[in-house]
Amino acid sequence: MDKIKPRTLSGFMELLPAPQMQMEQFLDVLRRTYSLYGFTPLDTPAVESAEILLAKAGGETEKQIYRFSKGDSDLCLRFDLTVPLAKYVALHAAELSFPFRRFQIGKVYRGERAQRGRFREFYQADIDIIGDGKLDIANEAEIPAVIYTTFTELGLRRFRIRVNNRKILNGFYAMLGLSERAADIMRTVDKLEKLGAQKVLALLTDDLGLSAQAGEEILKFISIAGDNASVLAALEQYRGKNEVFDTGLDELGTVVKYLGAFGVPEEFFAVDLTIARGLDYYTGTVYETTMLDHPELGSICSGGRYDNLAGYYTDRVLPGVGISIGVTRLFYVLQEQGMLNPSLSTAPADVLVLPMTEDLSAAAAAATYLRQQALRTQLYCEQKKFKAKMQYADRLGIPYVVFLGEDEIAAGKVSVKDLSSGEQQLLPLPQAAAFIQAGLAARGGGSLIQE
Repeated sequence: MDKIKPRTLSGFMELLPAPQMQMEQFLDVLRRTYSLYGFTPLDTPAVESAEILLAKAGGETEKQIYRFSKGDSDLCLRFDLTVPLAKYVALHAAELSFPFRRFQIGKVYRGERAQRGRFREFYQADIDIIGDGKLDIANEAEIPAVIYTTFTELGLRRFRIRVNNRKILNGFYAMLGLSERAADIMRTVDKLEKLGAQKVLALLTDDLGLSAQAGEEILKFISIAGDNASVLAALEQYRGKNEVFDTGLDELGTVVKYLGAFGVPEEFFAVDLTIARGLDYYTGTVYETTMLDHPELGSICSGGRYDNLAGYYTDRVLPGVGISIGVTRLFYVLQEQGMLNPSLSTAPADVLVLPMTEDLSAAAAAATYLRQQALRTQLYCEQKKFKAKMQYADRLGIPYVVFLGEDEIAAGKVSVKDLSSGEQQLLPLPQAAAFIQAGLAARGGGSLIQE
């Protein structure tokens, strides 16, 4: 019988144990941080009815969705975590307490061309705050605080959260008489960093048919720069010309004012009028976060305010604000750039118990005790030579080994060895546990990411 050659599909990430441990540490930081802000965890099915998932789809999005049939069912793999959230909130609105704050970390699927750093199956980590009818602007200021805390907890120090408001853009385009073209213009302007000003101007005039004067006016407007106070002051010259613009400017000013109270230092956020977010459902504040030393990576976290999350599924108005981190892509880039802290342990256990007798009862009891002391403990049961057992611990990076032979059992003690220092002691089991705990605490290791 011919053997099937094992392989992993293109665009699907499969990690070895050590980097998988790093990924788990990454996800643990996200869960802890999101929970710190009172977001509740949520999980939704990876497979949904096509009718549900395709309600908001169209264009390239619909082409990238994995769609299949099972019996009479028309099914899809989820494309993102936002549409399943919309369905969930519409379905359970009567049972939820609003504002509803949820976080979700899960895999999504996109049938796009696989390339470096782009995957067909990948983790997203989302937070959203959903209101019932209304949602206060203060929520839009708290979201950047979650972003700031999350990335600093991970160990990033060189990043910036860029903030804008779609109402400002919509109002400005209305002043130019371009309201009907606003969505197309914003999608084009969103490409500014990738293409540059001249190419964007050409797209505005050649592809969208705008006059050269209008195109230049748009580029002049979105090029307003400086510190946050300066940008807001420059925008004041447009006040009074359009009601939507004025509302957006008031909202943006409120967000900037609250960010300091939420603990975000000003050097970590900037008002940036080039940020539009290409998706049409954003209606207010929008965010993009970039790494200052790696601008080529683009946004590592983005999102914004939307006024009717579940309009395809219910007449109930459910506005929200949220952000998403493309976890798999970010992890891949950090790994590729050598920014994951190598001193953090990726071992599956803190201690390996090595029985030196045929009867494993004492060793099993010792392992059980160590686990009760919250020490991750592995019991080695294989009948191999001592050298092979030690090599096993070394290859996995397990920091401590506990030996149990006839002499140790007779003395009511264990031999515990620190594999990094070579120090070995004969101790009663409770003292051995304390010795290991103290050693682990001293190791520390710092944050997951080192810039």
